[in-house]
Amino acid sequence: MLRVGLTGGIGSGKSTVSALLAARGAVVIDYDLLAREAVEPGSPGLEAIAERFGSGVIAVDGTLDRPALAAIVFADPAALTDLNAITHPAIWELAAAREGAAGPDAIVVHDNPLLVEMGAAKHCDVVVVVDVPEDVQVARLVSSRGMSEDEARSRIDAQASRRQRTGAADLVIDNTGPMDELTLIVGGTWDELVSRAASA
Repeated sequence: MLRVGLTGGIGSGKSTVSALLAARGAVVIDYDLLAREAVEPGSPGLEAIAERFGSGVIAVDGTLDRPALAAIVFADPAALTDLNAITHPAIWELAAAREGAAGPDAIVVHDNPLLVEMGAAKHCDVVVVVDVPEDVQVARLVSSRGMSEDEARSRIDAQASRRQRTGAADLVIDNTGPMDELTLIVGGTWDELVSRAASA
């Protein structure tokens, strides 16, 4: 099994790269989905969040009110640290179970926006970073997600810096170009991963 860490800043196009790798045969473990699963109604994670942040972050239907929680944690680094201390262990557990279900010859891609922040890069055989300049991230978040420029920059600032991410990378995918160019780059990256898996 080849364990691949895939990460990139918000708005970098990491999810698109993840989908392209999955189409080529990678077993993708999506940490955004795991993060949702870790705080489903009735989960210990959601109970701990309510205890730490108050009932105001729980919606009337009993689910996590993500915008309410985001407003707190993206304005307060200590609050974000507390949230991560609650959610990260649960996410690790879910990811380990998914990886265990993959075949022994699988190329398993841990699609994790917080790969660097969680200290998970050191557990991967290969780290792939999807990279774009910060101004491109901001423009994409404003146009595709309806954020204000200030909101976009606060989300970017809450993540590892571009330098921290690329510093942890074995392979960097530049996603500033058009989709057909990205598809070619990902094809080359997949060939490299297959080669590494074969020689492991």
